[in-house]
This record gives sequence, C-alpha cells and structure tokens, in this order.
Amino acid sequence: PVGTLSGAPKVRAMEIIDELEPVKRGIYGGAMGYLAWNGNMDMAIAIRTAVIKDGTLYVQAGAGIVADSVPSSEWEETQSKARAIVKAVQLAQNNLEIS
Repeated sequence: PVGTLSGAPKVRAMEIIDELEPVKRGIYGGAMGYLAWNGNMDMAIAIRTAVIKDGTLYVQAGAGIVADSVPSSEWEETQSKARAIVKAVQLAQNNLEIS
C-alpha cells in the first residue's frame, strides 16, 4: 500500500502489515489511474474497493487510526463504508432501481 495507508516508517510499517494480515490486500491501498493518449492523467488511491473474482464480491474499506481513535467508532465507520459499496453493487444489479 501507499505510505498514506501503511504508516511510517514505511519499511517497518510494511513488516508489521505482513506479520498481521493473513492475506494480500490486492488492489486495496494501491494506486489506480489512467494515462490517455492526449497526455491527460488521473490517479487515485484505492481506499474503498470492490473486486469480483470467480463470481464472489470482495469488498475492502478502512478507517484512519490515530492516537485518539475510538476503536468502536472506527469499526462502525469501516462497516458503513463497506455497506455503501455493497449497496452500490445491489443497485447496479437492480438496474439502479431504488427500492
């Protein structure tokens, strides 16, 4: 992941992530973007992602943990972000018909 998401110092932060996380993050936390033939470019950090692999939807979201974070609030924020992604997929499946 990019430094904004992994923390600092970067090398040690990546070592800790490798020790604690049982699976790779995939696209989550990486850079996404495009470079057009006319020279236009747009980039972003993938901080809320949905990937469909072998017919299964995988959703990733997170929150910014700092010294005065309240764990339960961070957990709820993360769940809320993930639910928004799931809702977007449901709307797409229903041809954007809001029920």
